[in-house]
Amino acid sequence: MIYHVSIYGNDKNTGSADAPFRTINRAARIALPGDTVQVHEGTYREWVDPKNGGLNENTRITYEAAPSEHPVIKGSEIVTDWERVEGTVWKKVLPNTMFGEFNPYAEIINGDWFRNPHENGYDVHLGDVYINGQSMYEAISMEDLFRAEMRTQGWGKKFPFSFEEQLGCPEQTVYRWFAEVTDDTTTIWGNFQEFDPNRELIEINVRQCCFYPTQTGINYITLRGFEIAQAATLWAPPTADQVGMVGPHWAKCWIIENNDLHDAKCCAVSIGKESNTGHNLHTNEGRKSGYQYQMEAVFLAFREGWYKEKIGSHIIRNNEIHDCGQCGVVGHLGCVFSRIEHNHIYNIAKKMEFWGHEIGGIKLHAPLDVVIDNNNIHDCTLGTWLDWQVQGMRITRNVYHHNDRDLMIEVTHGPCLVDNNLFLSDFAFQDAAQGTAYVHNLVNGFTWTYPVRDRSTPYHFPHSTTVAGCSLILGGDHRIYNNLLLGKTELNYVSSKNQYSRTGHLGEIYDLYSAPEEYPIRLKEKASSDHGKYHNVPQAVWSEENAYAGYAKPFRAEKNPIITDGMSADIREENGEWILSLNVPASVTDASCQTVTTKRLGAPRITEEPYENPDGTPIDFTPDMLGNKRTEKIIPGPFATLNAGTQEITVWKA
Repeated sequence: MIYHVSIYGNDKNTGSADAPFRTINRAARIALPGDTVQVHEGTYREWVDPKNGGLNENTRITYEAAPSEHPVIKGSEIVTDWERVEGTVWKKVLPNTMFGEFNPYAEIINGDWFRNPHENGYDVHLGDVYINGQSMYEAISMEDLFRAEMRTQGWGKKFPFSFEEQLGCPEQTVYRWFAEVTDDTTTIWGNFQEFDPNRELIEINVRQCCFYPTQTGINYITLRGFEIAQAATLWAPPTADQVGMVGPHWAKCWIIENNDLHDAKCCAVSIGKESNTGHNLHTNEGRKSGYQYQMEAVFLAFREGWYKEKIGSHIIRNNEIHDCGQCGVVGHLGCVFSRIEHNHIYNIAKKMEFWGHEIGGIKLHAPLDVVIDNNNIHDCTLGTWLDWQVQGMRITRNVYHHNDRDLMIEVTHGPCLVDNNLFLSDFAFQDAAQGTAYVHNLVNGFTWTYPVRDRSTPYHFPHSTTVAGCSLILGGDHRIYNNLLLGKTELNYVSSKNQYSRTGHLGEIYDLYSAPEEYPIRLKEKASSDHGKYHNVPQAVWSEENAYAGYAKPFRAEKNPIITDGMSADIREENGEWILSLNVPASVTDASCQTVTTKRLGAPRITEEPYENPDGTPIDFTPDMLGNKRTEKIIPGPFATLNAGTQEITVWKA
């Protein structure tokens, strides 16, 4: 059955092509497995709450744009008839009945691991005001509202080394709003600067979500071809009900594809946990640390059916995801066994109205057997943050650039495979993990590495949600093979508190760790100890046949490093194509590296799970990031072949 929805329809109609429904929700209440809901051109201001899901891949319920049409779902409403107060400031008084039970202008952004500006003495709210589609800034007071200029705060913390550039914005003219909520009304003031709001499109967000079931277990949904925007989504740490502008809400096998998703107050797409496993209990009750509540959430999840048969296996592909306050894609527990591929993700957490420890173009906890493939992630505060139980994970063929940090991997034991990517930002990796394999990447920037010895973290039986044990993060146990390390930034720092906390580049940054042949000897020397020897002997690092230039230097025990100079890389966009300008010397193009295989990589010490595909088969490392085959001669980096000198390579297409 195909149901049709049109802004010219009526919910009393039958939903046929000749008698379409007016709202998507009308179709969402009656669509059954195998049905399609086709939505026609226009803007739909509603929270679509699907009541039914499909039964399997052959009986999905599909919500799609009508062919060659552009439907828009918004969490906002248009506001007109503004009254001038003074100069460029206007106001509008709204009845609270407009918001129902949820008024985002009365709701303060807060929750576990949320930091600023709350800790600095004032709050920001879930509400937002948009002028001609552009998100405005919330003023902190009426006095602030009337200012013509402001310097937006940069809430990025200073890192504990010489790289202390704050994340922030320069002084600029901005458009600001301020709100006061009483029992009956909400008054919004707006400083629209040179604009008359009665001649422009002014919208305010009023709904938490745009396409998100209120019930859990709504499986096998496809959402394709929509523009979706302007939802008042909540802060989404791993210990909260992770509500997104779009998402499955603790279900399995959704496909979210070919959409334009933007201007979620916090997160655009959530494939995360739900409230029964805890909701901001550290912030709300304070009886235990957030770490402890997060540990409990893992085990509580089993009560809620955290198994492959019931949860995860989502596909998020070919979307444009941008201009969100916290995350483009977020997920804890519910993200397992999913694929995130060929998305364009940018301008995430760059507005800097608020800041916390749970941000990223992609931010996932417990991403078991997740694949992040062929995405273009740029201009984000943090490109991708993988946190807790990163096991069976693969990050491959992605293009990272112009991020404050490209990739962070934290408190996990592996295996995590990072292969055939471009990392072009000055700050490439934040490594607070072990068991990662870096293979055939091009890396411009530096790395910050440190162990985590105060948070024992779960690990799993291979390709399963079942917990096998818990262990501390000692650092090392990495594999570093066949990478191009350009060493763009001079940065060498050792913490005075922890000698293993270092900044530098992949390679010499791990000099304090053991060479593979040293590790068993050092353990044997402490044979009388049980667990203590594993804590006190630095884990091994395998490093072979990487090419180093600039400030990058090899690991002290690296086999066959290629020491060179004159390498550089830059990226630009032309007509929807991203073009890499890469200069390499003949010492790189003439190199001959060993083939990387699943067998050669072995398995991390703790999990004992090989670097393999989610189905347990070996990974084929012969395709490069563009799909070209590496044949007899294998060179460092993500490309099968290169020419000496400067070349231009199209590395990503929209």
